[in-house]
Amino acid sequence: MPMHPQSKASAHIWRWNKLLPLAREAGRLVPVGRGGERRAIALANPSLGGRPYATPTLWAAIQYLMPGENAPEHRHTQHAFRFVLEGEGVWTVVNGDAVRMSRGDFLPQGGWNWHSHHNAATEPMSWIDGLDIPFAYYSESAFFEFGRDALSKEECSTPALSRSERLWAHPGLRPVAQLQDLPTSPLLAYRWVDTDRALNEQLALEAEGYAATLSPGHAAVRYTNPTNSRDVLPSIRCEMHRLRPGTSSTPRREVGSSVYQVFNGSGSVIVGEQHWKVEHGDLFVVPSWQTFSATSGAGTTAMDLFRFSDTPIFEALHAWRGQDVSA
Repeated sequence: MPMHPQSKASAHIWRWNKLLPLAREAGRLVPVGRGGERRAIALANPSLGGRPYATPTLWAAIQYLMPGENAPEHRHTQHAFRFVLEGEGVWTVVNGDAVRMSRGDFLPQGGWNWHSHHNAATEPMSWIDGLDIPFAYYSESAFFEFGRDALSKEECSTPALSRSERLWAHPGLRPVAQLQDLPTSPLLAYRWVDTDRALNEQLALEAEGYAATLSPGHAAVRYTNPTNSRDVLPSIRCEMHRLRPGTSSTPRREVGSSVYQVFNGSGSVIVGEQHWKVEHGDLFVVPSWQTFSATSGAGTTAMDLFRFSDTPIFEALHAWRGQDVSA
């Protein structure tokens, strides 16, 4: 019984300027098809005994799809999401619904839904995959099933809006025909244009003297399930944070682990005893109960940080705790 959580994971960073060349090389060497299913480079925390896990509960990977390629259909009970750092031209197909993937878009994937991907562009595309694979492994709760080897012509279409968006992507409005609460979000794409606007308005309201931010210069939004306002996935919390140039977040520690990616801008972060300069695309781990803070660079561009964590698991167990840490 330690005095406080002592994570087996270590604070660690993966540099985007090294990850992307590896993904390109994987595109040249590793085929996508039935069996391997996906071309993904898992981020392995060096303190977890060689397992391909970013933290004891979270899996993170860079998935890479070449022009004209199709990642075959399957489903699994692990909850997942995709977050697009850069690029355009891939559609993920969820239960027959083709969903466009573009820069800054967040795409949740609830467990046990059929899904595949196809690249309709002339360039490769990469994105982040986040899943609760380690948690499902340790809890011995995982199922997996292969789907069809090929999709229909209609499913391989490239609509600007998916059916899920046409039904659910209307702020504050819910279809009366769909009033039951669902465990995972039925909205399959949260578009960057909406996220960006929400963050900008928080900072604008703060500048006008209204309370709208977490701390001075620090705006944040959480992706939520429109059927119940809870997290988009039962085991994963996802957020986007924006720091004005030259501002810092409040140092904080929490039970549970997080993975961050720098979406825009640059700056520095402190994780426990580690201090890193960070820039576009870099990913890093914040282990359980290690103090974290971020500072945006002093230029003209805010620093945007995409974050996903295992917080919903600990909240469900009434084991979550958070604490601001004074300097």
